Amino acid sequence: MQKPLIHLSDLDRTGTWIKYRNGLCESCMATCCTMPVEVKLGDLVRMQLVDPFEAEGEPPKQIAKRLMKAGVVSHFNFKHSIYTLARRANGDCRYLDPQTRRCTIYATRPNTCRNHPTIGPRPGFCAYRNR
Repeated sequence: MQKPLIHLSDLDRTGTWIKYRNGLCESCMATCCTMPVEVKLGDLVRMQLVDPFEAEGEPPKQIAKRLMKAGVVSHFNFKHSIYTLARRANGDCRYLDPQTRRCTIYATRPNTCRNHPTIGPRPGFCAYRNR
């Protein structure tokens, strides 16, 4: 019996990433979910972290302060109004289930995640690591 091929991409070396194809995520360890996730205010509203009324009336800086205090956001880029989601100590996205390695907010996930790997450090490729 032949052993399955093990592929271990190095997140920091995009040359080790493989070309994305449909179905690849089914056997992946969700390596992409260890990369920083930049989101916009609309993403935070969809994720139900910010109320639509708050988004309309509150300055982004104030929203960022509240979300940083709550540990949801780790950084806010004032110039571009981009929030970076906080991650767990091991680098995983806070919305990644540690056992199943699946997104717990898949239906409301941010656009950055929705568009991966079309956008990102190496468009069309992903840091696939099989289970």
